[in-house]
Amino acid sequence: MVDFSDLLLDVARVRRDFPILDREVHGKPLVYLDNAATSQTPSQVIEVFEDYYERYNANIHRGLHTLADEATAAYEGTRETVRAFLGAAETREIVFTRGTTEAINLVAGSWGRANLGEGDEVLISRLEHHSNIVPWQLLSAEKGFTLKVIPVDERGVLDQAAYRDLISERTRLVAVNHVSNALGTVNPVADMAKVAHQHGALILVDGAQGAPHQQVDVRELDVDFYAFSGHKVYGPTGVGVLYGRAELLEAMPPWQGGGEMIATVSFDAPTTFAGIPHKFEAGTPAIAEVIALGRALQWVGEIGLPLIGAWEQRLLQHATESVSRIDGLRLIGTAPDKAGVLSFVVEGAHAQDIGLLIDQLGVAIRTGHHCAQPLLASFGVDATCRASFAAYNTPEEVDVFVDGLERVVGMLR
Repeated sequence: MVDFSDLLLDVARVRRDFPILDREVHGKPLVYLDNAATSQTPSQVIEVFEDYYERYNANIHRGLHTLADEATAAYEGTRETVRAFLGAAETREIVFTRGTTEAINLVAGSWGRANLGEGDEVLISRLEHHSNIVPWQLLSAEKGFTLKVIPVDERGVLDQAAYRDLISERTRLVAVNHVSNALGTVNPVADMAKVAHQHGALILVDGAQGAPHQQVDVRELDVDFYAFSGHKVYGPTGVGVLYGRAELLEAMPPWQGGGEMIATVSFDAPTTFAGIPHKFEAGTPAIAEVIALGRALQWVGEIGLPLIGAWEQRLLQHATESVSRIDGLRLIGTAPDKAGVLSFVVEGAHAQDIGLLIDQLGVAIRTGHHCAQPLLASFGVDATCRASFAAYNTPEEVDVFVDGLERVVGMLR
């Protein structure tokens, strides 16, 4: 039995911040283990929306009236919160996007389109989410550069020797995730950044699964770009962040055109653009969502990411040990360094059937390919069941999940 007693996380107090955890599903208490897809949102973040729309709903940056000033201050205040959260040097290195996917597409569409061509190489890994594969495939077809793939071993660990063999003086960018959404593998991005820079390449990190589970310092990691999504880190959907080193962002052309991102527009002279980060934030942004993201990151800071990560590790350990008693269950992803993700298949039971039936017991897990089809294909499967953990999950919920899984598997065989 895994011991949680030495951890100072008051999970009962944490759970009180999440009203959705009080609901029932099919007459059973909700056990929510789909956090790698979307984490739940605390009341403190939900209240931001009511406060914004009741008190200071206004467009930002352009207005001179009080409401516009208040909205602008709150929006830009989140930029400082994110800067501190990521350890960035300046707020102008923080670009707000709709999420990790848009952030990666921004880098591909701006930096990539301006800097990549025939003879160049971009390295990605087999661990990647489709959002860090497809943009580079599309751009490769347009620009003619070569896309190379870093392999994984049977544990789901990136082959670092293969990485060092694949990278060359032709490599312009390494694009890799911090943590695999499908397996939970934690990648050594600082070491990979060092190798990339030794070869004159940049490194982009998909941090959608990294930022919610561990302290991130982009300067210590020495990464050039880092992206994450609000809805993975107890915040709202529809908002995310791209960190980019200032000198890179300054040299990159605008990605989208419209209001906010300009300095001057004329029919008689070339349009000039705003400085960073506003050059990349065309149009009216998701103002309330950005402000709410700031509150979510404050909530995370109040609990403490190191404590959250340690709690999730114990939950993962408890779940891993518990599911081992199920005959025919095969873990997919057994890296020694993992975040709180448990991915598995069961002989004689399809993942989709497991997901549908265990939902009847009030347990929410994710099934399918997790937007990581090339990765799952390397394990010889097209779908897995995935349970993923957050700060509000409990050992008792893990027990309910495992008991329910045993019951479901027994029904399917």
